[in-house]
Amino acid sequence: MQQGLVQFSWTFVFQIFNTIIIFLVLRRILFQPVTNFMDERTKSIENAINDAELKNQQADELKNDYESKLDNIKEERNQIIREATKRAEERSDEIIKAAQTEAKLIIERANLEIERERQKAINLLKDEISALSIMAATKVIEKELNEEAHQAMIKKFIEEVGDEQWLN
Repeated sequence: MQQGLVQFSWTFVFQIFNTIIIFLVLRRILFQPVTNFMDERTKSIENAINDAELKNQQADELKNDYESKLDNIKEERNQIIREATKRAEERSDEIIKAAQTEAKLIIERANLEIERERQKAINLLKDEISALSIMAATKVIEKELNEEAHQAMIKKFIEEVGDEQWLN
């Protein structure tokens, strides 16, 4: 008799019964803890993913805040630079105007001084001419004037001054 792969006997029933008991025992001892472990691991991974997403959102918000603050700082920096440049230009204009005013005053003082010196030189020249004229007149008066000497002096004067000037 040839026997097949599966025979229905008490052994077969015991094998099925043992398989069910082993399945229940393994399920109780091994499958539930592994399933619980896997569920907990899944939950912890999901929590980690949620935390990571939350932190990414917070990081994005912080990034946006910092970018807006940087933009504000850049604008404020540009404003400060513009104001400082404007103040520097105004100060430069003030300094230039003050220097121009001072230069005008110096030029005016120099012109006044030149005019005073010129007037002084003219007065000095007049005084010297007067002194020379008086000396010359004194010499002429001291010298004995006769008609002939008097005529010679007039003739000499006319020659020196010139006929045209004398006639005008």
